[in-house]
Amino acid sequence: MNRIDLAPLYRSSVGYDRFGSLLDAAFQTEKTSAGYPPYNIEVVEENSYAITIAVAGFKDNELDLQVENGVLTIRGKKDSSTEKNFLHQGIATRSFERKFNLADHIEVVDADLQDGLLSISLVKEVPEAMKPRAIAINGSTPRVISHKEKAA
Repeated sequence: MNRIDLAPLYRSSVGYDRFGSLLDAAFQTEKTSAGYPPYNIEVVEENSYAITIAVAGFKDNELDLQVENGVLTIRGKKDSSTEKNFLHQGIATRSFERKFNLADHIEVVDADLQDGLLSISLVKEVPEAMKPRAIAINGSTPRVISHKEKAA
């Protein structure tokens, strides 16, 4: 397995030590994932995202969604007690597990199953403490610089 040396990134960054393990996990997932079920990841608005997964043949009680330690896991467990005699079976309804690493402050807010598509809504909610703020120097009143002044 090829490893990426991220040491130059760490020299000028703080708090990105988890980044390397995320990259390794992403490369490992691509190798082990068979591409089933297919999915889309969409940017809906600036801080709003959607994951849509094609789960044809699955009912909502056969799907399980969990978020733990920044990882969204979707599992599908198909009840195989109803055996059918197919001449051709092109619609895959096998059990699956699909994982998505979520960035900090991404929250799953809703999930909807309609027409064989599982839609999961996500929102990035940055806490007030994490938003940009001006810092006073020598006790003076901080001057807030607008984005337009920074670009100039």
